[in-house]
Amino acid sequence: MMATSLPGRKGPPAIAVAGKSILYLFLIILAVLQVFPLLWVFDYSILKSGDLFGPELLKITNHPQWGNYQRAWVNGKILRYFINSAIVVGVSVLASTVISFFSAYAITRMKGKLVPLALVAVTLGMVVPIHTTLLPNFIWFSYFHLIDTHLGLIIPYVAFTLSFNTLIYIGQLRTLPRSMEESAFIDGCSWPRILWSIVAPMSVPATITVFVMTFLNNWNEFIMAYTYIATDNLRTLPFAIIKFQGEYSSDYAVQFACMFLVAVVPLVLYFIFSRQIMAGATAGALKG
Repeated sequence: MMATSLPGRKGPPAIAVAGKSILYLFLIILAVLQVFPLLWVFDYSILKSGDLFGPELLKITNHPQWGNYQRAWVNGKILRYFINSAIVVGVSVLASTVISFFSAYAITRMKGKLVPLALVAVTLGMVVPIHTTLLPNFIWFSYFHLIDTHLGLIIPYVAFTLSFNTLIYIGQLRTLPRSMEESAFIDGCSWPRILWSIVAPMSVPATITVFVMTFLNNWNEFIMAYTYIATDNLRTLPFAIIKFQGEYSSDYAVQFACMFLVAVVPLVLYFIFSRQIMAGATAGALKG
């Protein structure tokens, strides 16, 4: 019995199929370009330093130098610097997340002539590059004895992430219904309880976005850490890379191993929360 096609039912147009194929091809190429730098760093990290120079972009070796990672871990003081980075970044991420959440809630819920001015001030905070304040901050931190302390890094890390984080929270909070907060308030619930039990759980996508993006920015920051920290025991993880720079020669293979170790933590964190980051970043794009 031969199958007959139903009348009026047609397959997808050839143009639509071709367009989807081109889109998929473009996305695959884009993904390869994004992943390639990490593969390149890993490839060079298992070579000998003398084998890095040549016309080849990638080098396949039959004798991978896994000892580069051992040298990077021990001589680069990865564990010591990792603990320092965890302290500085952890405190700055927590402080920036909490302050930006309260700021965004105040801007989206309060009414008055100063609210638009506060929003403008938050937006202008994104205009100032963090590294243009190196000298003024150094003078102030020297006056308050904050140079060569972790607090001297935490303060600018928090300050320069507040604007972006507050805008992310504003986009999320504008989409949340106020009726639930008003009902809870009428039932006798206090504002701290409303924030903790109602608003905060509904703002989880924005919170994850703020947490991960702030972590990535602060984890990879080097110039301020290099300017404000002089004691070796207080330095953060990016300093491990320059440990193997010499006056006349450098151990480049071990430097690549350090780069890979430094990049692993934020990459894993980003891959785990990639969907939540996109949800938080696009919150409020259609409303408000």
